[in-house]
Amino acid sequence: MSDTDKIRHVFVSPNGVLRQNWTAAFPQAVASKAIPAPSSVDMLWILLPEDGDMAAIITTARNQIGGKPVIALTDEPTDEQGLQVLGAGALGYCNGRAMAEVLTQVVVTLQTGGVWIGPSLMQRLVVGAARRQAEPSAPSPIANVPAWRTLLTEREVEVANELAQGSTNKEIANRLLISERTVKAHLGSVFEKLKVRDRLQLILRLSQGGNA
Repeated sequence: MSDTDKIRHVFVSPNGVLRQNWTAAFPQAVASKAIPAPSSVDMLWILLPEDGDMAAIITTARNQIGGKPVIALTDEPTDEQGLQVLGAGALGYCNGRAMAEVLTQVVVTLQTGGVWIGPSLMQRLVVGAARRQAEPSAPSPIANVPAWRTLLTEREVEVANELAQGSTNKEIANRLLISERTVKAHLGSVFEKLKVRDRLQLILRLSQGGNA
């Protein structure tokens, strides 16, 4: 049995019933109508209801299971809802009817420190951040948050802003006239100082105007 197979997956849904694609991905998964005790779950999947405060649902779930990974599932994904749940701390936002192969890939992504997000929402975040950067009258998202500014060096701010526009490490290096290795070093420092895990979380932070 692999380490992935040992993960205790709990799926919370209104009817408390496991779907076929969920059990196909994780044969040992457990269904529940309520948030389980922290001791009985390693990874929590929540099928979101049709209405309600989605961010509050995720926040409450994370608090109840001691901050363990939470993945939000929905049968009708929207970018707006995705932003809400990811901003509340969910580490993934996925279609509840996704194939088993997709669900297992979600787990692999989370285990490597990533966040699972659909291509549509990712594109929206990158485009939105880039658009704000392109507005001459609008200050940098980071510049709007003095507390952040004091944590980062000027070069780190420049690198973070370039990343928010969707630039690759190579493009950032070319524009700032530094090496790719230096770019990676600056990004590592930015992630650590701003307490984000990866490029996606930094873009999310910027897209929310620094309120995440």
